[in-house]
Amino acid sequence: MDRLDRPQLADFLRRGRARLDPSDVGLEAGSRRRTPGLRREEVAQLAGMSVDYYTRLEQRRGPRPSRQMLGALARALRLSGDERDHLFHLAGEEPPRSGTASAHVRPGLLLILDRLYDSPALILNDYGDVLAQNRMSAALTGDLSALPPADRNMVRRFFLCPGVRDLFPPEDQPVHARAHVASLRAVTAARPDDPAPAALVAELLAASEEFKALWDSHEVAVRRSATKRFQHPLVGLLELDCEILLTDGNNQSLLVHSARPGTESHERLELLRVIGLQNLTPSPDGSHS
Repeated sequence: MDRLDRPQLADFLRRGRARLDPSDVGLEAGSRRRTPGLRREEVAQLAGMSVDYYTRLEQRRGPRPSRQMLGALARALRLSGDERDHLFHLAGEEPPRSGTASAHVRPGLLLILDRLYDSPALILNDYGDVLAQNRMSAALTGDLSALPPADRNMVRRFFLCPGVRDLFPPEDQPVHARAHVASLRAVTAARPDDPAPAALVAELLAASEEFKALWDSHEVAVRRSATKRFQHPLVGLLELDCEILLTDGNNQSLLVHSARPGTESHERLELLRVIGLQNLTPSPDGSHS
């Protein structure tokens, strides 16, 4: 492993932060900004880390960031693939190798996500890790950014965090369960040498009898656009169209939820936009607080 270059890492983080406007990452500019760019607390929020931790990195006195933390910083600072690799090298880490699902999201895709201010949208890899979500997505299903990376996987959360299922009407839950397992089946067959989805399958087989039964049925399906119903604790039942846009290689997708104009769900979605993120952070059991 190479040496951690604290001075260069700190300089690269500061310059990456200075070149971004709040509007570039879906934040309001506010007032009284003495210097251009994002504030440290804004980068920390986007990366899902404490402000103190990020500040220490910029002050050349932080510990070696984990690979998960480096990936989160690359997304928060909207780094290109080459810039992401440079960040890893400065931290003394090898960049993620090809042949596996990357946690790095292209800046252009994140820009699209940030512009979808009135529609719940999120970016995830093909085995269910949520890589980024906008404010409306956080308002709909809970803000996952503060959770450990392993707890942001949609399949793991569905089968191992009972409160997550409360987001869907009971009669719809078996459909979601089958879809999660069938999609994961397709991914593990397509990339048999990728350890991450294989480890997820092994964990779920050991922890969930329901998952094991569905896995043994050997259904295979890739995620497609669909209509979903969400039972939101504040605004009620929402029937939303889910469009799925796949990236090159089909290892990442952008999911956008929308309601048809003139429907009750459209009115409730607008109410959700007004309510925003008030009291909607997930609790440890996966439900909203």
